Amino acid sequence: MDTMKASGGWIREWLVSAVGVAAASAALAQGPVTDIGSRPDEAVLGQRQYSPYLNDNYPQRVFWGDTHVHTAFSTDAGMVGNRLGPEEAYRFARGEAVVASSGVRARLQRPLDFLVVADHAENLGLAPMIAESNPLLLQTTFGREISALVHAGKYWEAYGLWGQGMSTRQDPLKDQDELTRTMWQRLTSLAEEYNEPGRFTAFIGYEWTASPGGNNLHRNVVFRDGKEMADQIIPMSNYDSTDPEDLWRWMDAYEAKTGGRLLAIPHNGNLSNGLMFDDVTFTTRKKLDRNYAERRTRWEPVYEVTQMKGDGEAHPLLSPDDEFADYGTWDKGSFGPEPKTPDMLPREYARTALARGLAYERDLGVNPFKFGMIGSTDTHTSLASIEENNYFGKATPGEPSGDPGRFSEQITGIMQRPGGPDITMRHYQTLAAGLAGVWAAGNTRESLWDALKRKEVYATTGTRMTVRVFAGWDFEATDVDRPDFAKTGYQRGVPMGSNLRVAPKGTAPRLVIRALRDVDGANLDRVQVIKGWLDDNGRTRERVYDVAVSDGRQIGADGRCRTPVGNTVDVDDATYTNSIGAPLLMGFWKDPDFDATQRAFYYVRVLEIPTPRWTTYDAVFYGKDLPTDVPASHQERAYTSPIWYTP
Repeated sequence: MDTMKASGGWIREWLVSAVGVAAASAALAQGPVTDIGSRPDEAVLGQRQYSPYLNDNYPQRVFWGDTHVHTAFSTDAGMVGNRLGPEEAYRFARGEAVVASSGVRARLQRPLDFLVVADHAENLGLAPMIAESNPLLLQTTFGREISALVHAGKYWEAYGLWGQGMSTRQDPLKDQDELTRTMWQRLTSLAEEYNEPGRFTAFIGYEWTASPGGNNLHRNVVFRDGKEMADQIIPMSNYDSTDPEDLWRWMDAYEAKTGGRLLAIPHNGNLSNGLMFDDVTFTTRKKLDRNYAERRTRWEPVYEVTQMKGDGEAHPLLSPDDEFADYGTWDKGSFGPEPKTPDMLPREYARTALARGLAYERDLGVNPFKFGMIGSTDTHTSLASIEENNYFGKATPGEPSGDPGRFSEQITGIMQRPGGPDITMRHYQTLAAGLAGVWAAGNTRESLWDALKRKEVYATTGTRMTVRVFAGWDFEATDVDRPDFAKTGYQRGVPMGSNLRVAPKGTAPRLVIRALRDVDGANLDRVQVIKGWLDDNGRTRERVYDVAVSDGRQIGADGRCRTPVGNTVDVDDATYTNSIGAPLLMGFWKDPDFDATQRAFYYVRVLEIPTPRWTTYDAVFYGKDLPTDVPASHQERAYTSPIWYTP
């Protein structure tokens, strides 16, 4: 009898496990949605359960965060007046009021769910070490020189002394690993202190700041792991190498040593002068091959497409038929002396890179530019301030103030050639952006990191609109109205960041989309699908389709709504109303020009109605004149990670 009971228990366990595996396999058949799955140990075979949600383990929430915050531990922040460290950055992100370095009190409208303090690896923590008269620092000649300048009040001279080493990649603290290790472990300790699984996630991370010739190849490195693993290394820096392939080797070595997990997030391709999505490797200048493509797509699953220093989704010269492409455009140059030229643009912007990736996949079998999209701030004030009326600036000299420097501070063009074209971008041209929206099952390092890895993420320019898209072969228009929209999406399709394969004969990709406005923000103007594809002649193509528009406007036979939503912004008092637009837009879209033999990608862009820009809020608050070469209002937006079709 006991044997029979044991046998029956084993059979029951096996059957339940088989059911669970089959369910998970069916859910995963069309894409790597790792959060989906049932738990066989909690299932009861043959017994109807009252609660219908027992096995709903798919992502049901979007979590908001910033993967790119610099504190006083970054030398280009701490040496120019930022006195706030990681603690203040975490407290601010969690919704607490803090006092900015300029003495102005600050608080977010709503807390964030997660944060990456991504301080620069190069001489990490130099400013705090100077302030604390660190004895190890003062044992070095450089440490004594720069400390003397700072304590004498010669701050810009001190910053210039440090900058000499950065510009020539000559580490002034070479072979002083103990200094770096001390500050790194202080950072990891603070991340552990503020990390509260389920409530707030403090990722461990840093920025590798490769800047060859002043051009931007920066990456933020994000750890899935905790302090115990992260403390086994010290961060690789620009002093070690400016080649991203060397960073990937370093990341590989970390994982092999610790058993941990890393990913890197490139940013600011618009300031790379054609290097971010180049056709050749950085050091050897060889054409990209399959090995390169495999490593890049492994280590860099997502790209920071929008932030303070401009928007990198599209450029008007590359997308002339897209009237919304000219948003936050920074296209004069970078931090070095080299001015921008038109031939650089295709190797800088996300949409064009995504299209070029299709051609690489055809030739190499692997797509090196198969990335999801997020936004983040790149703030150097320690404050992830993303609201237009609450913008604390790029760096401490640009924090809220009636001083003209708030608008006029020079960001790029400092090293421009005498007599050459003006490549200056100033602080009033920055964006109060952006944010990363992450669809995950829970607010933990592991769940959020896994979502970044599988690309189930999207970017916004600071708004917290909720956007969800699924693609499949048999969706119908009525599916957007389903109360179980997400569950159906996962069961019959794939989410953002995933892949569609093996098109059934006579079918075309069908997308179901929902977009809900920020609860404290502006109504929505429209929902669009951006399609890119590789035609039969090997040319990359793109097209914008309007899928849902507000206010009863019509979408024409060409798939576009040519009627603007309108503009309620009152520039004189920096206000707007939600009397236009829609709080919710839902859409069903079937690709009208699908060719099952052609590689393609699809992503969703959602636009809000016009709202005041941060400069407009500032002009009213401080009684200043508006700059003439930025708009008084703008349309904030979201970009989802693509869904790829591969024949």
